[in-house]
Amino acid sequence: MKILHRFIIGLWPLLAVVACTQDLELSPVSSMTVNSFWKTEDDAKGGLYGMYGRFRDQAANNLYFWGGARSEELSYGLQASEGRERYFENTLDVNYAGPNWLRLYTVIHDANLILKYVPAINFVNEEDKNEILAQAYAMRAYVYFIMSRTWGDVPLSLEPTEGYGGESTFRARTSVEEVFAQIKSDIDQALTLFPGNAFPSGRSIWSKPAVNALKGEVYLWTAKRMNGGSADLTAALNALKEVQNADVALLEDFDRVFRYDNKGNQEVLMAVHFEDLESGSNYNNSMYIRGDQIPVNTTEEVKAMLGTGGGLNRWAPSEELRNQFVEEDQRKDVTFVEVYTYDEGNNASYYASAVLKFRGFEDAGARKFMDDVILYRYADVLLMMAEAKNGLNQDPSAEINEVRQRAYGDDFDAHVFTGGTQAENDVAILKERLLEFAFEGKRWWDLVRFGKAFERVPSLQNRSGQEHLLLFPISESTMSLNSKITQNPGY
Repeated sequence: MKILHRFIIGLWPLLAVVACTQDLELSPVSSMTVNSFWKTEDDAKGGLYGMYGRFRDQAANNLYFWGGARSEELSYGLQASEGRERYFENTLDVNYAGPNWLRLYTVIHDANLILKYVPAINFVNEEDKNEILAQAYAMRAYVYFIMSRTWGDVPLSLEPTEGYGGESTFRARTSVEEVFAQIKSDIDQALTLFPGNAFPSGRSIWSKPAVNALKGEVYLWTAKRMNGGSADLTAALNALKEVQNADVALLEDFDRVFRYDNKGNQEVLMAVHFEDLESGSNYNNSMYIRGDQIPVNTTEEVKAMLGTGGGLNRWAPSEELRNQFVEEDQRKDVTFVEVYTYDEGNNASYYASAVLKFRGFEDAGARKFMDDVILYRYADVLLMMAEAKNGLNQDPSAEINEVRQRAYGDDFDAHVFTGGTQAENDVAILKERLLEFAFEGKRWWDLVRFGKAFERVPSLQNRSGQEHLLLFPISESTMSLNSKITQNPGY
């Protein structure tokens, strides 16, 4: 698949044209006829490129809004938040509901086109065809996984929308149980079609190890949220163990996992590719500090950590999150920086904080926020294994300690994890996930999966029992486009 990957990367500059065209559409109805497309290998590869391009549009900002922004890791920044506070304050409603699902259905539409037409195309190498189909199944599964965790019941579309018709264009919501059954089926199809555990160059398209990581997370969700119990925990653990047969490892230096000049490293399983001159910036652009707002009366160390300022500090690491890190944890200075100012008497005052994990790079006096958005990495596999093991009353210590060994380095002996009760272990695993994956778009979904959102998120602590808040509302605009769509109860 190296040839296919180069083909996809070579087409990234066309993304702007594709995106602008897509923005004009009210529903993902195909405008390409079968007579003009879906005839050759290059057509299949172009269709695959379009699918990844449209998914990158969603990963730039929306994926974090859905998966991370409602958690305890964020608070107000220096700039006006422009409505972003509605996420961490958990005040979303039908008029301010967050990103809707329309553009996710364009990604599903692309996957459905591939799955419908690529099987009939003749390929020189049948494995190339199978890998394209596997990636389409994987992407469809992942997008429906996003949607089901975000809204619960969602319309289930398994065929491309190729004409305007009542049944094909306007669908009612399908039960979350049926959607998850389809997610699991698509994952199984993808795993069957991938020929082996090899990663593509850049690790920015779906592969068998990445799909096994997805399978692990899906089955953890259904085990804990949908009464899947031990059977689903076992399926999750087995899938995650399969990942370890691939070329994966923790990098020694936590910071190097995220650097722009080290994309597709050995820890990464699947990332969404962002590239200078090919794509715009992503959500990290709203978590840094503009150069003219870096105070002159802060320390030289902080100035060096921030380097060239950039972006806007519209939301920032919360005090709740910052207080979870201890000084010996090497992830702290990689994840965020606290900025203090000092008066003439050297008295410190808190000024701001910024996310450093995805700080991009400096170019000609400007900062560009184009780090990849990582969907899965090996540390995630280890901590999901620990979670599954703990649910099965097995010892999760080895996996937790492998992650902590890197985090604490020479101070590891003071932070060795020793197993306790199942409940105590779950608390430790959930906290370790916060420290390891802060600002990676995982925290909200982690809290929901562990059943701790009402306990850990300050804005939800006095709202226990309002279970509808674990889902997003359906926007008024979404319901106005399709009269068959009903609102989530409670909104």
